[in-house]
Amino acid sequence: METGTLVSLALYFIVMLGIGLYAYKKSTDDVSGYMLGGRKLGPGVTALSAGASDMSGWMLMGLPGAIYVSGVSQLWIAVGLLIGAYLNYIIVAPRLRTYTEVANDSITIPDYFANRFDDKTRVLRVFSSVVIIIFFTLYTSASLVAGGKLFASSAFGLDYSLGLWVTAGVVCAYTLFGGFLAVSMTDFVQGCIMFVALVLVPIVAIFDLGGVGQVTNTVEVMNPNFLDFLWDVKKGEALTTLGIISLLAWGLGYFGQPHIIVRFMAIRSVKDVPAARRIGISWMFVSIIGAMLTGFVGIAYIAEKPIDMNDAETIFIIFSQVLFHPLISGFLLAAILAAIMSTISSQLLVTSSSLTEDFYKAFLRRDASDRELVTVGRISVLLVSLVAIALAWDPENTILGLVANAWAGFGAAFGPVIILSLFWKRMNRHGALAGMVVGAATVLFWIYAPVLADGATLKDSDVYAIIPGFILSTIAVLVVSHLTAEPDAQLQSTFDKMEQQLHH
Repeated sequence: METGTLVSLALYFIVMLGIGLYAYKKSTDDVSGYMLGGRKLGPGVTALSAGASDMSGWMLMGLPGAIYVSGVSQLWIAVGLLIGAYLNYIIVAPRLRTYTEVANDSITIPDYFANRFDDKTRVLRVFSSVVIIIFFTLYTSASLVAGGKLFASSAFGLDYSLGLWVTAGVVCAYTLFGGFLAVSMTDFVQGCIMFVALVLVPIVAIFDLGGVGQVTNTVEVMNPNFLDFLWDVKKGEALTTLGIISLLAWGLGYFGQPHIIVRFMAIRSVKDVPAARRIGISWMFVSIIGAMLTGFVGIAYIAEKPIDMNDAETIFIIFSQVLFHPLISGFLLAAILAAIMSTISSQLLVTSSSLTEDFYKAFLRRDASDRELVTVGRISVLLVSLVAIALAWDPENTILGLVANAWAGFGAAFGPVIILSLFWKRMNRHGALAGMVVGAATVLFWIYAPVLADGATLKDSDVYAIIPGFILSTIAVLVVSHLTAEPDAQLQSTFDKMEQQLHH
């Protein structure tokens, strides 16, 4: 590896660890500070940390790879995500920020469910925690696969397994010590790095090939279907209406992603939400366009240049190597690491928060001190990292495939429950539990049960698992809540208090 590249990457690692140290010194003895940053995030940090933790390695590797292999028909995923993210800021953010504070200052999603429905049985808390731990461990492994692929690429030439350990080691260090504040601050910096990289790479690549016209002509000559919004080049067939709906349905996942909506719980004030929305959606729009252009230009570039590429998801890495000075190349590789690490850190923190608050404190040590809980949280970060490394050990996993499974699981299990709990006073804990169970079970069945004629799963159909999961979860919440007793007067008064504060 070039010395300049090493220098850029070393600087990146030092800055990330430095932010972790700063956050460690600032406030980590208080469990609320460690897990929610004391609810003091400004709109800029909220927006970019939510965006960076959301987009992960799939933004710089998964999405460009999907465009490279399947053509611009994958645009529908981006459209769905933009709509979903915008609606998340409108529908969920203001109410969740208000309700989590009113409902006994809830600091995790399972904590919110338990307090919102006064669940003395703890079944809601336990089941939602189990869903978080299972799907986030899968999600974290997807991000580690991206890290392993990066280090195993020609840019580094290192062993895939070593890449897993390096990626997990650095992110685990600053998350473990700095907590939520470190995660959010590093995400902000990483979001800025990703933004610059996704603007810079496709523009330089387009000019290197002679402009937009030349790129488009080259792609058309190779296969005119690459430019067809309704044709999947990989499958060699037109997208069905169900296929388009499934790609758009990625947007439904936003309402149930704990690592994203926890940012809404931590924002300084409901009044900051509109500013965060403007910053977040603008960042996301430009970044997604850049990622898609990277994949599109990659089709033309690989056709015209004698470059070997074994994995379509490494097209951004190839551009970073062949088009730029080693110092800039190191910065661009750091952008990939930033995308990967921002997601891993958020997921590790949410998972460790759930293990600490919703298992350790709830069942083992109800009177545990804040210092003890923070220590348990740090141990949990380490344990989840090790499990995720084990799951990510197979380099044949595709990043987009792993992310799709976890995204659908969270979206179906939590999305309808979150939305209805914020808007429907009549909803009760039985309905909430039914919604979570049905949503999660539907997605798992859809992905893993061999029910088609040739032994394939429903995952191989045109319908993305989140669609049946989200619909059936919503029906379960509505039906079960109506068939069981309505919430008591105190819970209904807490709902009214949330509404009053929201409109104050």
